[in-house]
Amino acid sequence: MIAAVAVVLALALVVVGGMALVNALTSEAEKPVPTPSAGGGTKGGKEPGEPSPGQSGTASPLSNSLVLKVISNQPVNVVVKLAGTTDILHSGTLNPGEGRQWTESPLDVVASDGGALQVTIYGKVQPPEPSGQRGTWFVRKR
Repeated sequence: MIAAVAVVLALALVVVGGMALVNALTSEAEKPVPTPSAGGGTKGGKEPGEPSPGQSGTASPLSNSLVLKVISNQPVNVVVKLAGTTDILHSGTLNPGEGRQWTESPLDVVASDGGALQVTIYGKVQPPEPSGQRGTWFVRKR
């Protein structure tokens, strides 16, 4: 009986480790992006100096459709995708104080802890979500 439990636990660890390895190998490299007050930057997964379509290194805060900034002392898992498509612009963890910005739209945004993020859509800070609960936002096309 004990041997059977040990085998099941070992198998579970192999499966979870394999899933984590696959996710780590298939996710894009993430680069932190300055917040709008720092004067633009790049979006996650792009190298500095390689702007995405519609995005400039000197974008003003109002030209960004979405700006996210972690305001808690805990990391937050965030997924940002182009609405109506399978194009994922960001899927990963944002660390305390880290910010990202996007100029694309429309966007679907999901965060593991909505209260840990400051969300700005087209220059307007959104009301805070309850802390510790999943947060979702939609950025409409302008």
